[in-house]
Amino acid sequence: MSRFLRASLVLLSFGVVTPAFAGLPSYDLELKDGALNPQTLKVNAGERFKLNLHNTGMGPVEFESPRLRQEKVLAPGAESFVVIPPLKKDEYEFFDEFHLPDAKGRIIAQ
Repeated sequence: MSRFLRASLVLLSFGVVTPAFAGLPSYDLELKDGALNPQTLKVNAGERFKLNLHNTGMGPVEFESPRLRQEKVLAPGAESFVVIPPLKKDEYEFFDEFHLPDAKGRIIAQ
């Protein structure tokens, strides 16, 4: 591990440095064996945000949205996130690639 990375981790642990995504509006999405909760997320257009992904199911899931240019695979029980850049007013589809055609949702930027 480089000295820079090691020093950054130490500073992060003491709260001296905060990640670039700290303080962003945050939304939760549960992916569970082909079910998405919620299926529709409403966000503010023009605002960058963090989407917290929670796989509460028994198998792997893949959050994917070609239009948002996001893709993330999560093992059972795993949690992760994606940071979405500011969106124009519109609807943006996302889905669980491993559980199509049922697991589809949308983000509405308003």
